[in-house]
Amino acid sequence: MQPGGGRNAHPAVEVRRSARRRRTVSAYRDGDRVIVLIPARMSRAEEARWVKVMLERLAAQEKRRRPSDAALLRRARELSARYLDGRAQPASVRWVGNQFSRWGSCTPADRSIRLSRRLYGMPQYVIDYVLLHELAHLLVPGHGPKFWALLAKYPRTERARGYLDGVAAAQGLEWSDETDQ
Repeated sequence: MQPGGGRNAHPAVEVRRSARRRRTVSAYRDGDRVIVLIPARMSRAEEARWVKVMLERLAAQEKRRRPSDAALLRRARELSARYLDGRAQPASVRWVGNQFSRWGSCTPADRSIRLSRRLYGMPQYVIDYVLLHELAHLLVPGHGPKFWALLAKYPRTERARGYLDGVAAAQGLEWSDETDQ
């Protein structure tokens, strides 16, 4: 599965000031950048303090959303049992930081699955879809009709694929989960 790009350990920060914003400060990720929205009247010192606070909050949110490798393996086994009749049994499932052109990958020979850290912070149904996609490769190589029939059992397949398409489009990336590359 192909997303492209990578996430920096220390993201670029863009501060956007707004005259309409009175008290609230918010932040969100936009690709490899963090956008911090602040009131226009804030001093530079307040801006610097709020940027630090918001980066810490985003990091804490992402950490809560990011399961450990052991939790990923448990989740993969649960998904296999629920949607693949327990037939796909990975030996290992782990996060990796070196997949900049894929959402996930699978090596059937040693039954290992790797998920890109680019998935950190994405909704659980999207992570579940990528796990199921890779689990299905333990049973069926390639992306033929038998492969897609396995994924059709997951009710959020199309929604998750749409989400990943949206992320790729927003970041100007090209990816496809329909062909082997």
